Amino acid sequence: MERPLLPADKRTAAVTEQIASFHRETVDEVIAAVTRDRVVVVGMSQNPFVKRVRKALDGAGITFRYLEYGGYHNQWRRRLAIKLWSGYSTFPQVFVDGVLIGGAEETEAAIAAGELAPA
Repeated sequence: MERPLLPADKRTAAVTEQIASFHRETVDEVIAAVTRDRVVVVGMSQNPFVKRVRKALDGAGITFRYLEYGGYHNQWRRRLAIKLWSGYSTFPQVFVDGVLIGGAEETEAAIAAGELAPA
């Protein structure tokens, strides 16, 4: 089930441009990594769930690209742009083969089930 979004015909051209350009360089950086690398973890410093997922992936021998965007008190707008792009409200955001699989719990479950293994 998709989250409802305000239709384009209910936004002005200026608002549409503002949405499209909001920290676009950050979103483009994430898109490039997700397209290029098999496993990508998008996170932030000091977040225990980000540390947990990185440790789980390392422990399973899974190579991943890590992109970090600030901590609790900085770069929140860049993280907001990523959340708006992905539609996922928390960090980490783990992508496998270009697909958002979730955060720490979902990644640990995929590793435990053998659905995510070293390439």
